Amino acid sequence: MAVNDLFVTRVTRPLTGLRHQFTVLTMSVDRERILAEASDLLVTEGPHALTMRALARRLGVTAPALYRHFESRERIVVDLVGEAFDTFARYLYRALEGRTPAERFSLTGRNYLAYALEHPRYYELLHASHNLIGVEQLHPEAQQCACAVGQFIVDRVREAMDAGMLKPGDPESVARTIWAHSHGLITIYLRGLLRTDEAGFRRLFLESTWQLMEGIAEPAFAEAMRAEAAAAAADEAGAPPDGVGRPLPVEVGEAPR
Repeated sequence: MAVNDLFVTRVTRPLTGLRHQFTVLTMSVDRERILAEASDLLVTEGPHALTMRALARRLGVTAPALYRHFESRERIVVDLVGEAFDTFARYLYRALEGRTPAERFSLTGRNYLAYALEHPRYYELLHASHNLIGVEQLHPEAQQCACAVGQFIVDRVREAMDAGMLKPGDPESVARTIWAHSHGLITIYLRGLLRTDEAGFRRLFLESTWQLMEGIAEPAFAEAMRAEAAAAAADEAGAPPDGVGRPLPVEVGEAPR
């Protein structure tokens, strides 16, 4: 335990003619640690289990220590869901570093997966937030973020259609299909329903995405996804197959931004 995490105050007072010395220990706890424990408690035991007392017990502090950071249990939930959305947005927006529509589309999918695997509690909270609190109770910035990330995915689908990578269609409907596929796979993995490790799941995710692309993508882009899935499988095996290496940026009649 770090020295600055523990403050010791010695209190001396008389008791039945004797002087007894007491050591009062007050543990400090930061906001990030509170949110991390709260998210774990919410996901593993449900909303009813999250109380200030229960959270304090898990953190090894008294309830008043929590009130230094949060005025109520409800404030913790609101801030927690807002943090989950904000982190999700930061991951997705990294896709804008891609130079072409194909790169940005691919990076969006990769970053979505990375967020889910690196922040599994946040991921589950993000999709359960409607059951925890109403969207109208989110901080205005969190509400905007929640709407923006959905629009971001739709925009990447629309851009891919305009570039000739995906078959023409309603961008919102296609984005919803892609999201449902991704979310379904990730959820059953996070809940332990797939007997595979993380590397195996990443490969499975790519293979399944390629199969989805066969239905909604133009042939050239679907083939590029197949090559990417094959390369991932080869990397895991330690020896790339003939003619298949690490995937390169795909050019399907696209122009740089």
